[in-house]
Amino acid sequence: MNKQLMEILDEIDRLGDLDPKAMKEASLRQEILAKPTGALGLLEDISIQLAGITGKVKNSVKKQAITIMCADNGVVDEGIASAPQSVTLAQTINFTRHFTGVSAMAKYFDMDLLVVDTGVKMPIPAHLYSAEMANNSLELSKKIVNRRIANGTKNLARENAMTESEAIQGITIGLEAVAALKKCKYEIFGVGEMGIGNTTTSACVLSALTGAKAEDVVGRGGGLNDEGLAKKLAIVTDMTKDLDKEDVIGILTKVGGFDICAMVGAFLGAAYYKIPVVIDGYISAVSALAACKLAPKAINYMFGSHQSKEPGYLIAIEALGIKPFFNLGMRLGEGSGCPISFKIIETACATMNGMATFDEGAINADYLEEGKKGNFF
Repeated sequence: MNKQLMEILDEIDRLGDLDPKAMKEASLRQEILAKPTGALGLLEDISIQLAGITGKVKNSVKKQAITIMCADNGVVDEGIASAPQSVTLAQTINFTRHFTGVSAMAKYFDMDLLVVDTGVKMPIPAHLYSAEMANNSLELSKKIVNRRIANGTKNLARENAMTESEAIQGITIGLEAVAALKKCKYEIFGVGEMGIGNTTTSACVLSALTGAKAEDVVGRGGGLNDEGLAKKLAIVTDMTKDLDKEDVIGILTKVGGFDICAMVGAFLGAAYYKIPVVIDGYISAVSALAACKLAPKAINYMFGSHQSKEPGYLIAIEALGIKPFFNLGMRLGEGSGCPISFKIIETACATMNGMATFDEGAINADYLEEGKKGNFF
C-alpha cells in the first residue's frame, strides 16, 4: 500500500467519527417536532446521521451526483456473462446521452453524472473523453473522464486480475472523483458501475472478505444460463479459497475489477471529504464493504438505497450493518437506486427543516404522555 493511501486511511480513522453534539441536537429536535416520537421512522434516523456528518441539525442535499465507474473484466473469457463486452462500451457512452436507466432518471430529476472510464476494453472515441474530473462548472453527464488503467483486467480464473499498483491506482481514481465533487459543492453523491462480468468479480471479493460460500453470493447477473452459472460458481469457489480476508488490497488485486477498486476509493473519499454517499446495489455494496475493511469509520457516511435481487447483496449489506430503504425488485446496477434514495434523504431533510415543534405550532403535547407510559410510542 502506498504512502498517500495510508495517510488517507489514517486520517479517516482519526477524524471519521460523526459529530456527537450535532446528532444529540438533531435527536432532541426530532423529539419535540409536532408528531409522536419515532413517527417518521427511518426518516428520523437519516436526519440524525446527516447532522453527524455535517455538524448541522438542518441540512440540504439538493445538489446531487452519481459517479459511475466503468471497466471490463477478463474473466468473461470463461463464459460467465450473458452479455458481450461491447455492452460495456455502448452503455458507457450511453450514460452521456441519457439513454440508460440511471441516466434517464438523472435527467428527469436534474441530477449530474460523473462517468469514469477506469478500463473499458474497447476504445472510446477520443472526442467523448475529458481529461479532467472537474472544472469550475463541472459539466458532468456530457463527457467520459479518461482514467483508463488498462483495456480491462486480466482473467482472474487464470492469473491475478491486476497488479497491486493497479489496484491502488483504481482506489486513487475514486478518491479523485470525490475530490472533484467536493470542489464543485455537491451535497450528496451515489456510487454506480458498468462492466460486463462484474457480478463475478463482486462475488469473488465478497466471498473472500466474508468467508461466505460461492452458492450464497453467486447469482445469474444479467441473465446467465445454467451452464454459465455452474462455471461462475466454480470460479468463485476456486479463486477465493486461499485468500486472506484481512488483505483487502490483495483480494482486489487477485479477483477484483478496476470499477470495484474505483468504487472503493469513492466510498473512502466520502469519509475523507465528509460528504454523504449512497450505496446502490450488489456491486456497490461489496465495494462499500471493502472500503469499510480498509477504514471502518467510512461506514458513518454511507446510506442505503434499494434491496438488490442478487443473492449476495444481503450478505454484503448486513455485514455493513446498513438497511436498504426500499425493495422494488431492481437488479440493474449503474447506480440506479441512488436517485430514488436521494429523494428519500431529501424528504428526511424537508421534515427536519420544515416541521414545527409543538411549541411553534401551538400544540398541547400532553396527550402523548399516556402513550409514552404505555410504551405505545
